[in-house]
Amino acid sequence: MSIKALLIICCSVVFVSAGSAQNRDKKGTSPKITSHTKLMDERVSELMADRVGFKKDITLKALAELEEQAELEEEELLFPADELYGSNWDTRWVNPFREGKVEFPDSCAINCASFTMPIDSMTRITSKYGPRRRRMHKGIDLKVQIGDTIRAAFDGKIRICNFERRGYGNYVVIRHPNGLETIYGHLSKILVKINNIVRAGDPIALGGNTGRSTGSHLHFETRFLGQAINPSEIIDFENGVPHQDTYVFHNVKINGRKSNIYTSSDNQLVYHRVKSGDTLGKIARLYGTTVNELCRLNGLKSTSILRLGQSIRCSANGQRSVSKTRSKQGASSVQKASKTKVEATTAAVASLQDNTSNSKPGQTPVYHRIKSGDTLGAIATKYGTTVSKLCQLNGISKTTVLRLGRSIRCS
Repeated sequence: MSIKALLIICCSVVFVSAGSAQNRDKKGTSPKITSHTKLMDERVSELMADRVGFKKDITLKALAELEEQAELEEEELLFPADELYGSNWDTRWVNPFREGKVEFPDSCAINCASFTMPIDSMTRITSKYGPRRRRMHKGIDLKVQIGDTIRAAFDGKIRICNFERRGYGNYVVIRHPNGLETIYGHLSKILVKINNIVRAGDPIALGGNTGRSTGSHLHFETRFLGQAINPSEIIDFENGVPHQDTYVFHNVKINGRKSNIYTSSDNQLVYHRVKSGDTLGKIARLYGTTVNELCRLNGLKSTSILRLGQSIRCSANGQRSVSKTRSKQGASSVQKASKTKVEATTAAVASLQDNTSNSKPGQTPVYHRIKSGDTLGAIATKYGTTVSKLCQLNGISKTTVLRLGRSIRCS
């Protein structure tokens, strides 16, 4: 046998031996690696399961809260302002208390933040609220064409769909959870029925010229417990937004008795009716007070659970506290909130006046209604002001999330 063949045989034996040893090493370590992998997989699975379960619990809790809120809102729409009107659901008369007495509360906070213009066209008021040809015009007339869409101003429930030949013509009355009722008159066609639930902005009728009318227009009224209120005192029709998100009406007392004449004067006790989502902190910010003060006035704790419909007193004696120094320097220059009476002879309701404490005398506050894409910077640029000034006027911060439809005071 040659030397070359011998070398080949030796190399083959060495390679075979090395391969056998490597296979034995692999067989020895494979079970260990497999066991570690399984243990790791089990722990990862447990962690993932815990994470999924935690997220599932959060999701279920959020869904439960949303469902509860939806149920409360649905209940409010089924029985709008039930704490004010009780079981009075008259489907004949615009004034539901025409054939009986009404018990007016000392005060009532009315949320107008969700207001939607009842017409789509450019707003033009053709007749204002007030005396007209020896009669009281209890609403305002907005110019529309026959067939124009008329929309609900707030969420609510249809109380009346009727026809009055010498008055409203075809008209609709909607009762809202905030305590107001709105009337839409001289319609050409009614698109809803009694007891229908409508949302703000839903079509309810078509504009027309029916009833006591000399031209196509929408007669629009706002009422509180049957008493007419000047809609222009609540709504800025030029900009299509409410003057303020919340209006507080007070029943003025004359000689210690309720007069059923309402005013927005701040020298009266102020109460807030608890609604879904309200907290003591939110109410305190709304009325410019503190949680501790609310607790003191109402005998509550900061952890007390607020009941829907509960009345929360928000002022001690109705008068804002002013420092002695300021009262000495500028007491004579402080303007008193003006009182507006509506049909005082019939114990009517007066509306809330704009808060002019941050405005110069004679200057009309300007409001902007939030639309998609709006930011504080864009609004400030549009109205020639600053973000800091907007935050100061509206009691918000630079990081506050702007809600669609909200009114922002700009001057």
